[in-house]
Amino acid sequence: MAKDHGGSPKLYQLESKRKRVTWIVGVSGLCIFFYILGAWQNNGRRPTSSAEVYTKVGCDQDKSSSSSISSSTISSSVVPMDFESHHQLVVNNTKSLENFPPCEMLYSEYTPCQEPQRGRKFDRNMLKYRERHCPNKEEKEALRCLIPAPPNYKIPFKWPQSKDYAWFANIPHKELSIEKAVQNWVQVEGDRLRFPGGGTMFPNGADAYIDDISALVPLTTGTIRTAIDTGCGVASWGAYLLRRDIIAMSFAPRDTHEAQVWFALERGVPAMIGVMGSQRLPYPARAFDMAHCSRCLIPWYKYDGLYLIEVDRVLRPGGYWILSGPPIRWKMYWRGWERSQEDLKKEQDSIEETARQLCWKKVIEKGDLSVWQKPLNHNKCIKNKKPFMCKSRDKADAAWYQDMEACITPLPEVTNSNEVAGGALEKWPERAFAIPPRISTGSVPSITVEKFKEDNKVWSERVSYYKRLIGLLPQGRYRNVMDANAYLGGFAAALAKYPVWVMNVVPAKIEPDTLGIIYERGFIGTYNDWCEAFSTYPRTYDLIHAGGLISLYQDRCDITYILLEMDRILRPEGTVIFRDGVEALVKIKSIADGMRWQSRIVDHESGPFNPEKILIAVKTYWTGEPKRE
Repeated sequence: MAKDHGGSPKLYQLESKRKRVTWIVGVSGLCIFFYILGAWQNNGRRPTSSAEVYTKVGCDQDKSSSSSISSSTISSSVVPMDFESHHQLVVNNTKSLENFPPCEMLYSEYTPCQEPQRGRKFDRNMLKYRERHCPNKEEKEALRCLIPAPPNYKIPFKWPQSKDYAWFANIPHKELSIEKAVQNWVQVEGDRLRFPGGGTMFPNGADAYIDDISALVPLTTGTIRTAIDTGCGVASWGAYLLRRDIIAMSFAPRDTHEAQVWFALERGVPAMIGVMGSQRLPYPARAFDMAHCSRCLIPWYKYDGLYLIEVDRVLRPGGYWILSGPPIRWKMYWRGWERSQEDLKKEQDSIEETARQLCWKKVIEKGDLSVWQKPLNHNKCIKNKKPFMCKSRDKADAAWYQDMEACITPLPEVTNSNEVAGGALEKWPERAFAIPPRISTGSVPSITVEKFKEDNKVWSERVSYYKRLIGLLPQGRYRNVMDANAYLGGFAAALAKYPVWVMNVVPAKIEPDTLGIIYERGFIGTYNDWCEAFSTYPRTYDLIHAGGLISLYQDRCDITYILLEMDRILRPEGTVIFRDGVEALVKIKSIADGMRWQSRIVDHESGPFNPEKILIAVKTYWTGEPKRE
């Protein structure tokens, strides 16, 4: 026994103590055992090599990695905790370990809930066929394999270079470079894709176009922080807004133009697959300071203005809606748009009338731009116009598989006509840590000012700890970050000083609903049910944070599919951080070991006696096999 422990009497005594404790506590005292074990491990010897730091998975790393995983990916400054031998008979038995095979290469671009082939089975009316339609797990439609990267996949360019360049091998599509050649959306230059910043309605580039908007709307004062770009193209508008400290949620359908949202994410720009169809957008009410459509092909004039009504729901009081392209300035462009003057005039008249019913104010129409502004509250609107208001304010944030309603979402009540409904927001960047109005007014049950302040403090400590656990965090290695269970957005706030953006995901239909709070802090996010896939392309995120997510869903669905979905959306050499109880983390690790992930469990930042632990997992670099001639 002493020989096995390197001849250390101290470690021999520790082993004896472990056996005595195990015998005393039994199954019901297992958690106490882990606290003691963690403390002993921290007092034991440090590992002497990187081989001792890692817990190896059962799959060989592909030797052709363009940037192989090193000890800098998972820092060796914190000793990993070994729970394997104590749980092996329960969840980590090698005989029952499932090794997940690669999927066929035809699934390399797989988007489970927005697959065109499945979508074609649904009604084309109101673009229902382009909405979310997920695989049926009960009928074995869901894949139980790993989505492969293309054979020549390369780690994307770092930000800000990625704004302008991407590797063609990562997204091998030339369609947009040909179809939109004159408009300079994207160009193929050798083994790279270049994004000149062009767009259909901004031939002089996105920067010049945004300068034109800035002359009409206050983009530089910190008043406007969150924006939504409907029908975003390759998201150049959102990309160039970032230098003005404005973050845009850009979305477009899966197959209008091949891979446009994928291009945006490869550039390091926030985007997701989505469409204005029959259902509400997956965002809470009063989320965005600005909404934008540049020839986005959305029929604003149809269905009695239903789509403008939905924009009104997600637009903050006092927020702006900006429209360029048809029908704006139709007298000049009608021939190029191949539409009649009568048709275009009717469309603009319909938009103007819907805007009046929403009580929007037409700010200006200048050049190719038209700008409207939503009122601060509905006091004058209700008094003067008597619009058709929805009956309940309680359903304003309901947005997960929720049909659009042909009624105006009522704003929170105010006492005078100058008051901002729901509460005024601080300017950015103070907004990030100011008390959000949804908290100060008590509109989100159980979330208090004290909880908010404590959460910010906790996340400051956690991110400092993560810098030790993940050596690459402060080095710009990560750009696209997802918080899969975002709560109050504290993780995003603590990362604000780094060159990253965070997609804050709030689990759908689970209380409390905190996504509105996150938007009031000046961050973006969406609802998602993690028993289903996320609305994005494969290999689009560098870092995923999942605090308590597996415990939240372990009784709702098979967590294996949640981990497979994370593998799908994670880039090769990307990282996942799990925070959970020991039992959940050991189960995660047993699945991750069959997914070509390198992983280890470490102590909570507060020390070994905290029952919550942390699992750091890295997706190893591997690619699919090239097609054989």
